[in-house]
Amino acid sequence: MADQKQIIQRRARPIIETALADTRVVLVAGPRQAGKTTLVQQFAGRNRSYITLDDAGALNAAKTDPVGFIRGIDKAVIDEIQRAPELILAIKESVDRDDAPGRFLLTGSANLATIPAVADSLAGRMAVVPLLPFAQAEIRSTPGVFLDRLFAGETPVADEETIYGDGLMQTVLKGGYPEALRRPTSARRAAWLEDYTRLILDRDVRDIAKVDQLDRLPRLLDVLAEHAGQLVNHSSFGSALGLSSVTAQRYVSILERLFLIKQINPWSNNRLSRILKTPKLHFIDTGLLAAMRQDDEDILHQNKSRFGPLLESFVVSELMKLASWSDRRVSFSHYRTKDQDEVDVIIEDRRGRIIGIEVKASATVKSDDFRGLRQLEAAVGERFVRGLVLHDHNRVTPFGEKLQAAPVSVLWTM
Repeated sequence: MADQKQIIQRRARPIIETALADTRVVLVAGPRQAGKTTLVQQFAGRNRSYITLDDAGALNAAKTDPVGFIRGIDKAVIDEIQRAPELILAIKESVDRDDAPGRFLLTGSANLATIPAVADSLAGRMAVVPLLPFAQAEIRSTPGVFLDRLFAGETPVADEETIYGDGLMQTVLKGGYPEALRRPTSARRAAWLEDYTRLILDRDVRDIAKVDQLDRLPRLLDVLAEHAGQLVNHSSFGSALGLSSVTAQRYVSILERLFLIKQINPWSNNRLSRILKTPKLHFIDTGLLAAMRQDDEDILHQNKSRFGPLLESFVVSELMKLASWSDRRVSFSHYRTKDQDEVDVIIEDRRGRIIGIEVKASATVKSDDFRGLRQLEAAVGERFVRGLVLHDHNRVTPFGEKLQAAPVSVLWTM
């Protein structure tokens, strides 16, 4: 793994540079401590001032007089914009008067695009660049073009950099938060991640929503951690905490807007019946998920069934990161029938072409593990590009013309 003292090159940087050259407002959106501030400070300087709304004075000024705060600014980086959403309208008015590109580079630790007022105000004026915690391709300085190569028709290949066994488990447990990766032991990482979660739930939630029972959120996150990789069930989540299903759903949505969790929508197809229409729950960072579940190497060796949900969330997160810097626009969904046939991740491009990925924590893969992928291939016909079972192994094994079992690490070695 790359030395954390070195600057890890973020794949989002050239995307930001390109956007600043032709778009008035650029928003770098992702969880706190994912590296947004470090990245955007590289764009600050003599011609672009840097302002953080984590500074109490700046925050007070922004909230008290948003128009005055923005007036006179030619170009600026404004960090943690979700702390003063009042600035959005003032920024809109400013960039409507002066429509030069690259005027405002914003960061947000909450998904502002889900807030209608924000999305409407800056429609056509703002580019959104996702920034999640480090991807393995960034950490290891590998190409990170897995999706592009698969959609181009390439067959996955394993190389000498393949990681499996304890190496894969350690990678999953560490996650991708830069500060957590600087901690030398799992105990130190877990302590940082617990403090991090406490800060997010105590402070950042207040910036984006009114929550009547704020004390329930840490307990809800614990419940969600134990349900990672499973279908979303708001009634079950709520009953565990004495919340209604509607309230539980709203709180889960808040946690998703803070980039802690991700709900993968169900795939639909008229040719297949008995498909369940329920989203699936994942965590954005598996270091955080492991800390919430109190899972470490010893526990996972004793109870290997607990590794499966961690590995599946890890794969989903890595795919999201790969998609964030790919020129290819893709959507993610999952497929499960009432007979329990499933495909963990379906990746569909704008042309309707499909890649299916199933995740297995075991080293052994059987033909039966491809049942859901074969159903998917039969349903979409020529649109089916490839089906993979990613698992804990070091080589690629063919199970059909377009079906292979492959190491999880092809996600970053390709």
